[in-house]
Amino acid sequence: METKILLENGTNELEVLEFIVDGNSYGINVAKIREIISYTPVTPVPNAHPSVEGIFMPRDAMITAIDLRNCLQRGQSEPGGLFIITSFNKLDIAFHVDSVVGIHRVSWADIIKPGATVTTSEDGISTGIIKIDGKLIIILDFEKIITDINPETGLKVTEIESLGERDGSLVPILLAEDSALLRKLIVDSLKKSGYENIIKAENGEEAWEYICKAREDGKLRERVKLLITDIEMPLMDGHRLTKLVKSDEATKEIPVVIFSSLVNEEMRKKGEELGADAQLSKPEIGNLVKIIDQLLNK
Repeated sequence: METKILLENGTNELEVLEFIVDGNSYGINVAKIREIISYTPVTPVPNAHPSVEGIFMPRDAMITAIDLRNCLQRGQSEPGGLFIITSFNKLDIAFHVDSVVGIHRVSWADIIKPGATVTTSEDGISTGIIKIDGKLIIILDFEKIITDINPETGLKVTEIESLGERDGSLVPILLAEDSALLRKLIVDSLKKSGYENIIKAENGEEAWEYICKAREDGKLRERVKLLITDIEMPLMDGHRLTKLVKSDEATKEIPVVIFSSLVNEEMRKKGEELGADAQLSKPEIGNLVKIIDQLLNK
């Protein structure tokens, strides 16, 4: 099963694939999916993480298979079911699931932040919940699942140290990122690289409201010199935020950097069409600093 995104650009919509693990409904952004294939036997890897089933080669590339049932603390998966092969953060990973239900088109505005409805096993690896036909679908944080299994796939914070000694700067940078952990890591990394004035927003809507308030107060240039945004965020995604910034005469000169695990060839085209000044994949924190330097002529 090949997946293609047919969504119009910057509409604040996404397509969520609903799948089943141990009788429960979960979701993944279709933009992360490369293809869905039937289960195929895998070769176990010695001393691997308990959630790693093994490796296999569906075509000419080696792919790691992750047992999603194990990640969710629901035991081990049996042979059978499906592999959802994903592509994000420059990684191709197969997630073993029981079955696939179908694709739902939803608005980011309809995604509820995880709260008391999420059980302990899903705590921390859920980015949001959608309610469809009275049923709750938990959208899983696949980046966090992979980072928990192999921390080296996460944000390359060590890249900041290689930049050497740098001067401090109070240039106001607005960051829109819904993950509390990533928000902290990005802010810490930017501060280590000299950028000390980071304004944090938990989603695109919060960031846009901050920009609008600064514009109304006549202090836009003083309060926002550059915007860094994730793509996947509840209430308003990064593409919608970029579209709003770049289609407004008062704000279009603000440089926008899309910093997301979803930056692949197709997403890069979308970002370019919306007017993003730069786009980087999540691990590249060192390159993010270099891009900021260039855009701010530092």
